[in-house]
This record gives sequence, C-alpha cells and structure tokens, in this order.
Amino acid sequence: MARPTTRPGSLSGTGAGMQYAGKDEMFALRDDPSGIETGIQPVTRVNPAADEQDNDAGTPAADFLCFSHLRWGFVHQRPQHLMERFSRHHRLFYVEEPVAADIAEPGLAVYDTTCSIKLLVPQLPRGMHGAEAEAAQTAVLDKAFRDLGITRPILWYYTPMSPQFADRLDASVVVYDCMDELSAFRGAPPELVDRERALMERADLVFTGGYSLWEVKRERHANAHPFPSSVDIPHFAQARSIPEAADQSAIPGPRLGFYGVIDERFDIGLLDAVAALRPDWQFVMLGPVVKIDPDHLPRRPNIHYPGMRGYAELPAWLAGWDVALMPFALNDSTRFISPTKTPEYLAAGCPVVSTPIADVIRHYGDSGVVRIADTPDAFVEACEWALSVDRSSPDWLAAIDRTLADMSWDQTWSRMKGLIECVR
Repeated sequence: MARPTTRPGSLSGTGAGMQYAGKDEMFALRDDPSGIETGIQPVTRVNPAADEQDNDAGTPAADFLCFSHLRWGFVHQRPQHLMERFSRHHRLFYVEEPVAADIAEPGLAVYDTTCSIKLLVPQLPRGMHGAEAEAAQTAVLDKAFRDLGITRPILWYYTPMSPQFADRLDASVVVYDCMDELSAFRGAPPELVDRERALMERADLVFTGGYSLWEVKRERHANAHPFPSSVDIPHFAQARSIPEAADQSAIPGPRLGFYGVIDERFDIGLLDAVAALRPDWQFVMLGPVVKIDPDHLPRRPNIHYPGMRGYAELPAWLAGWDVALMPFALNDSTRFISPTKTPEYLAAGCPVVSTPIADVIRHYGDSGVVRIADTPDAFVEACEWALSVDRSSPDWLAAIDRTLADMSWDQTWSRMKGLIECVR
C-alpha cells in the first residue's frame, strides 16, 4: 500500500528524520517530540499476519483500537503492559494524539513497535487547532480504519479527548480505562469533563487505576471495576542480584531514589527540606521534568537529576538505592493516584517511604514494607527506618513477596480480558 506523507487520510510513512516518543505536556497539540524508542522504525507493512494473534479463547479475535494521550515510546507504564498482552490475541492499533508537522494536508504516520502493535499518529499542519484539528484527525483515522478493514473492534480509551468511533465502527465493546482524574491535571482542557461524561455513557466497561478513583467513577457507571497498579515482578526483582548502574556509581551513599515523571505531582518543597536536613544523604531523582519549570527544582550538592532512563535500565538503578521515595505533593492531581512505582520499588527489594497518598495508605499502610510521612521531619524519620532495613534479609524479601503476591500484570490483564468477554 502506498503511504505518501502528505496525502490526506493516507497510511503514511514517517519521512526522513521524524521522531517522537513522549510529549512534554498532555492534551495540547505539540510539535514532533524527540527521542524515539530504540527498535521502532517506520512501518513496512500494515496488516499483521493472521498467525501473529494467538486466539485461544474460542471466540474470533476482534480488532483492537487503543486511543491514548500517552506516547508509546515515553514512560513504560500501564498502557504498554496491557496492550502488549492484548496484542497476543488481537490485531492491535495504538492511536496517539496528533502531532504538528510541516505538511500541507493532514496525514497519518504509522510505526512498527518491538511487538506486533502498530502505532497510528495523526499528523496535522502547523497552526491547525480546535474543531478544525479534530475534524481532520477524525477524517484521517476514518479512512485508515476503512483501509485496514476494521469492523466491530474493541475500542479502548485512555483519554476522553480522543475522537469517538464507537458508533462509526459498530464497536463490539467500548472500554474506558481511567488511569487518573485527568481533569485535575495541569493543562487539562475545560471540555474534558463533558467529554468524559459522554464517553462513560457509551462505555460498556469502566476500569480505574485505583480504588479511590473507582469510588468516584462507580457512582457514574454501573459496570466499573478497580484495577490498581500492577507490577512485572521478574523484571524489577533483577535489582536484588544485579550490579548497579555504572553511571550511578560515582554518587556516594546512602542513596535515596525516585524515578518517574517530575511534574506538578512532585513535592519539590519536601525534597528540598529533607535534603537540607540530611546533607550526608544523596537524593537521585531519575526522570523527565514536564509541565513545571526545571529552574524551580531544588539545587543542592546532594540532589542529583540524571535525566530519563529506559524501562530496561531501571532495575540496575534500583540496585544501587538504599531507599525508594515517593515524595508526592498532596493536591488535586494526586488525590486519586495509585502509583505504579510502589510495587515496582518493592519488587526490587527496596524499602519505600511515601507521602500520605490515599491508595498507598489503603494498600500498603499496614504492610510493614512501606512507611508514610507527611512532614520533612517525619520523612527523615521514616527514611532512617528504611536505611536500617537489611535488603538482603530473607524475612524482608518474604514480606515483600507476600505483599505483591496477587499484583502481576498478567493477573490484571486476565481479569480485564474476562470482563470484556462477558460483555461481547
């Protein structure tokens, strides 16, 4: 199939030099972001072979369309874990939000991933916004879905801001996987609340990223189910036995670390105060800085910002940490979060210190492997406890493994898959 970049509605290649991975703000139409994930190349064929989807359920596998505000090649998190598993059973397309490009007419870039998933990225001429941009995006995707022969797909939404295709494609199932209360995030468009209401009215199933969020959404949907953060235990358990990352070895100990997106959910005041109280401790803040001014981050000799690292590199960094931190601010954007990093830190064998996030308290407050603290002094005290933990102790590791016993992504995916089959 020919895929010229500028033909409206075409399944296009990327053109030389186009890159994308993560965008530095949610919601807004952005220029092509940089930092393509290793292994992703422009697509060379559109239709996966029939034998690439292992359909062992006895029911014909439906096509699967996932609409997300999160770039596939950015932080490896819930969408990647779940979609990789669904792609073993379905022809799966991951539809990202549009990017602005130097093109005359709207088009579509298609990318291969390191699994069988295809990424569909609408491209819009620079300066196109609002209703015009949404209409163009919808037209481009409409044509792509026709060209791909997609009928009665499973539609999976991570954002209500994506175009709604449930009726246009006669969807077999519509799922809204609500990871966060997006309307509380910085930069959220004012129409998001109404768009979410419309999506929930059309959805057959609503999943939430935690129990606090489920308690809200279940009042608005009769078939809502909580699915708190899960963990790839074998991946992160590598940190218990592998050498630490070489580019961390120059930082002295003890090391107290955080990885993830550093944004409005991060309590920079708490980090600054704790680092001032314990100048002999080293604080390693690993991850991209988004939606906040990097100049506002605390700068002390014992605070380190190594930048973003890939998912595969995280166990080696965790191997060199004495304590894993979750210094989240208590504000609207963290009210309903269920941090994925909690079970990931624990799988690595690290003791965890967190601010009082509701779902962390609910799931881990009495576990004996996580401490909760709400002031700088209390945070220091909790970190002192964590530094006293023998990470290699069989009793300590057994306590962690008991805590994580039913939290694998395979179990979460299997339960979700079962619910989908019930409504198909």
